[in-house]
Amino acid sequence: MSLFCGASSTVATLPFRAVRSRVTLQTGAQRVTLGGGSPQFSRASSLISLSRGSKLSAITADENLVSVLESQIESAVVKEAPEEDEFPEWFPFYIVDADKDRVVYLVRKFENETIYVRIELSRSLGDDKEKEEPKDPQPEVLTGIPIFISVIKDDDGPSLEFIANAYVHEIVIDAVYVESPLELTWRYKGPDFADLDENLQKAYHRFLEIRGIKPNITEFMADYMADKAGRERLHWLNDVKSFLDM
Repeated sequence: MSLFCGASSTVATLPFRAVRSRVTLQTGAQRVTLGGGSPQFSRASSLISLSRGSKLSAITADENLVSVLESQIESAVVKEAPEEDEFPEWFPFYIVDADKDRVVYLVRKFENETIYVRIELSRSLGDDKEKEEPKDPQPEVLTGIPIFISVIKDDDGPSLEFIANAYVHEIVIDAVYVESPLELTWRYKGPDFADLDENLQKAYHRFLEIRGIKPNITEFMADYMADKAGRERLHWLNDVKSFLDM
């Protein structure tokens, strides 16, 4: 049976509803009145008008956003990353940094070890540069820079992992544990570092110091990460604008 037949029989059984208002159709030179405009017809007209208004509002909002983005891009002050020959002489690492990446690595070889220091970009880094100059020239260092240190034996061997915070005058270690690339289980990360014997704490700090992880890297990396925050913010602004320009 045809679907249209089923629909016709259904329509035939519906109760007749009187037309409340007049609807006029124009055919050629004659105007024929069939009956009134239904509430549904009026509602559809309203929706069409609302849709047009919403579209115009969206265009206006997009144009406004693009305008503000362009203003922010033009006023951005960005400092390029230093070249390797611009690093301080005492800085023993080379830096692995990529655009649009929130992680920076410090890498060096030490005897049969490869040392990685992972520093994650904080959203708050660099914000103080847009405000008034604070009394403390290094405000971003006061809360410390979270760093994650891996000392790896023979490139693909086990690693000694440190979770720490770098301050101007000290490196504060939170945890120390051994990681094996062949083990997939959740590793016990050892006791709280502060609960360890004082001599053991000092020995761990000395272990890091001779590998170049000292408080003197903190100020340099705080400035580096603040400058990177500015560069990544500019990338972000341009990415959003590119999306809106599509």
